[in-house]
Amino acid sequence: MKRHEIIALLDGDHERHGNKVGLAIDTLIVLSAISIALETEPSLPAALRTWLRGFEIFVLAVFSLEYIVRVWASPKPLRYIFSIWGVIDLMSILPAIAFLNPHWQALRALRLVRLLKLFRTSRSLERLATALGNVRGELMVFGAIWALMLYVGAVGIFLFEHDAQPEAFSSIMTSLWWAVASFTTVGYGDMVPITTGGRIFTTLVLFIGLGIIAVPAAIVTTALLEAAPGPRRHPDAPHPKPDETNNGE
Repeated sequence: MKRHEIIALLDGDHERHGNKVGLAIDTLIVLSAISIALETEPSLPAALRTWLRGFEIFVLAVFSLEYIVRVWASPKPLRYIFSIWGVIDLMSILPAIAFLNPHWQALRALRLVRLLKLFRTSRSLERLATALGNVRGELMVFGAIWALMLYVGAVGIFLFEHDAQPEAFSSIMTSLWWAVASFTTVGYGDMVPITTGGRIFTTLVLFIGLGIIAVPAAIVTTALLEAAPGPRRHPDAPHPKPDETNNGE
């Protein structure tokens, strides 16, 4: 089996066995996520906790082997290592260090990165990535507008509420939390305006926030509809050679 065929097999694109390998990897990722949730149960039996630890070691071994094979099979190993998928694959196996050094237990949280590996074998998620790439310019514009409105909202509510609630709205930086909760229409209720001006300003912020969130959502939806699905090719796979029988026609 050629190297690019090995990569296609791991990506789930191989003609004969791609679906089986892709399903096996996705199943292992899902079982790993369930294992992470179960091991946080305080009343978990010691035997089951030991089994979960053994399963985690098995998962780390499988994904470590997958990473090594991908580096070996890639025509340009450095390109893969520093690519988005290369970084995700590496971060998904870094928790193995936590088993070697108890002082690095915080690295175990990186196991959640494995869920991103589900994106690799999903054509729908690939279309989403393509759509986001096509409208990244528009999204950057609305991101800048959103950041500007957050700042304006924080300054505005600070001017209205600081004198009435000096502890809650002690500074513009503190008021940024209120701006985030208001623009996203979450409204946790821990910072509530009590002045008339502050309430009117909050009403305006809520309506503006709905518009700022709705427009990018519509842009992404339109881009998804326009992103036609097509055959996938791994970035490191060799380009297909032109058919010599058609004389380039």
